[in-house]
Amino acid sequence: MVSKRRSLRIAVVGVLGAASLALMGTAVAAPPAAHTATPVVVAQKAVPAKAGITAKPSVSSVRAWQLFRVTGQTTGLKAGSKVTLQQKQHGKWVSLPASTSISRDGSYSLGVKLGLKGKNDLRIVSGTTASPVFNVTVR
Repeated sequence: MVSKRRSLRIAVVGVLGAASLALMGTAVAAPPAAHTATPVVVAQKAVPAKAGITAKPSVSSVRAWQLFRVTGQTTGLKAGSKVTLQQKQHGKWVSLPASTSISRDGSYSLGVKLGLKGKNDLRIVSGTTASPVFNVTVR
């Protein structure tokens, strides 16, 4: 008669044998480069998102000193950071007294009034990150 202890021991030996055969099968199927003596550990650093700003004016043409909005999204910039409107004047970018903070979701909305008549080249900046140039014509 076979005792419970002996049948349990036979079952465990059978399971371990099957597992070792399965592992040996995968080791044989592995490419030769995988059989190095020391495992190679590759450390990966988290790459921060590249900072970017989009900007879209609510209108393309306004009267002098008429309020319009510039809205957009930011990526890679911290919530609460300041974005500022810049205007190209005589070939130089000049910061205007129009700025706002970036919200938690990365968006911003800025109310703007311009008085310089004609085609105005504008952009939104935060630190060294700038949006693509957009135009608003003041009549």
